[in-house]
Amino acid sequence: MNRITTPPMGEIIRAEFIEPMGFSIREIIQKTGIPVSTIQDILEGRQKITIDTSVRLGRLFGVSNRYFFNLQNDIDSRNV
Repeated sequence: MNRITTPPMGEIIRAEFIEPMGFSIREIIQKTGIPVSTIQDILEGRQKITIDTSVRLGRLFGVSNRYFFNLQNDIDSRNV
């Protein structure tokens, strides 16, 4: 059975939010208070989204507080 590859969280955030909305990493850090290392690790696939990070990103990008957390869980369940 062939499966469609699920893109990593960092790729989704970059392609669907950061680039279309014109945010820089610096702006995201300043507006959310998320540490630079956390943002970098998420974008590089070294760290998963926590509920706290999901709330902060959700507020910035205008989606629900659980959007990124739920998306992370969906990605994780597909890659089992």
